[in-house]
Amino acid sequence: MVGGHLSWATGAAPWSEDTLVPIWSTTKGPAAATVLWALDRAGLSLATPVHHVWPELTADATFGQLLSHQAGLPALDVHTSVFDHEAAVIALERQPPHWQPGTEHGYHPRTFGVLLEECTRRLCGAPLGEVWRREIAEPLGLDLWIGLPEREHARVAVVEAGRFTQRPEEKEFHAAFSASDSLTRRAFMSLRGLHAIQEMNQPAAWSLGQPAFGGVASARGLARFYHALATGDGGRFSRTVRQAAETTLAEGDDLVLRMPTAFAAGFQKDPIGSGANQRRCHYGRSVRAFGHPGAGGSLAWADPERRLGFAYVMNLIAPGVMPGERALSLVRAI
Repeated sequence: MVGGHLSWATGAAPWSEDTLVPIWSTTKGPAAATVLWALDRAGLSLATPVHHVWPELTADATFGQLLSHQAGLPALDVHTSVFDHEAAVIALERQPPHWQPGTEHGYHPRTFGVLLEECTRRLCGAPLGEVWRREIAEPLGLDLWIGLPEREHARVAVVEAGRFTQRPEEKEFHAAFSASDSLTRRAFMSLRGLHAIQEMNQPAAWSLGQPAFGGVASARGLARFYHALATGDGGRFSRTVRQAAETTLAEGDDLVLRMPTAFAAGFQKDPIGSGANQRRCHYGRSVRAFGHPGAGGSLAWADPERRLGFAYVMNLIAPGVMPGERALSLVRAI
């Protein structure tokens, strides 16, 4: 999606097809694909226990449960900085799960990034963002970064806060988020730092490359990533990886988002209601489609049936955890 206007620190400039912008939790899709690629290369599967590569982790989860937000680790009891990966790893290793892994599911908004980062380091011996660039992004020519190098900083748009309007479907979420002792609040507040919009305008946030919410991308780069997942074009993703991205592993009431959600291995799906009908159409009309939204309104997805990759990014941030009308109007049009 290209268009509109772009704010810079020095004034204003037209938005172009190679404009970069923070994409918040839309980062989770590329990050999950990196872990799926690493598992595939190592001959492991979603049924493999995470203990196989990370024995110190207290929660006894499989990779499928970890990637589909069933691991029971959405919130930390210990305060750690988002910039201190090693401290966050120790906190996660010692954290008792909030439910028995595999019995419930609840979105892991920030700890998801630490979990994926540490698994990738143990599987590949390198940071997730480095594996992403070397093995996926560069071969596919993707303008999408999980850890933006300084040479690209001048291309990043300044993000700005939009007006808050509460959507009816997010009423329970916002009520839970407002309660200081709720799991929802604790999950979104875990890992201190990079909570405010203005913090995401700092180069330190772009360079950190937190795999849960720290990606920076152009709309075309993000859409081309999902097209590669939808089609297999470019040869980076095996059939096993692409099947994992679209197969639902968890569905029902989300203990953190406080609404019905469905997850494949790292990707969201539209939940299915009675009569096998989609309860939402965030990812188009195909039940095979999958993707991920980001805070503020970004949205990207793949439709394997139509061999389609879609992405919408923006620099005017609308509060909410699910896609807003700007993105969904484009989904309906497509």
